[in-house]
Amino acid sequence: MSTPQNFKNHTRFYPPFHFVLMPILVLNFIFSVYDTLHRYPEHKYLFHWWIVMSIALILLALLGRRQALTAQDRIIRLEERLRLATLLPASEHMHINEFTTRQLIALRFASDAELPDLARRTLTQNLEPKAIKQAIVNWRADNLRV
Repeated sequence: MSTPQNFKNHTRFYPPFHFVLMPILVLNFIFSVYDTLHRYPEHKYLFHWWIVMSIALILLALLGRRQALTAQDRIIRLEERLRLATLLPASEHMHINEFTTRQLIALRFASDAELPDLARRTLTQNLEPKAIKQAIVNWRADNLRV
């Protein structure tokens, strides 16, 4: 069984992306630059195109990852607004839209019991995401992240 999630271990790496795809793409770029510098006179246009395509592949991977994270952030924002609407008293519902997306993403780790108080503190003290996460006592794991 894995260790319970908390502030110190909640960062997630996706091994196929972070430890396989990106290293291969970066090595491809490095090799293309190296090969171009050492074999420049032969087929110079081909080698320059190889560098361009290496950069394009890295950008493709990074943009795909960024789009997935943006979609995830939008879903988290919706989930947390619904959760706040459920857990906060009706008199405080008007403040739900005052949270930034980054604050809502950080608040998702707070347990239902501590969310209302932490949400009030976040708005009154304008807490940054790191401060929100550090203030959480009962961590609510999020293991379904992109």
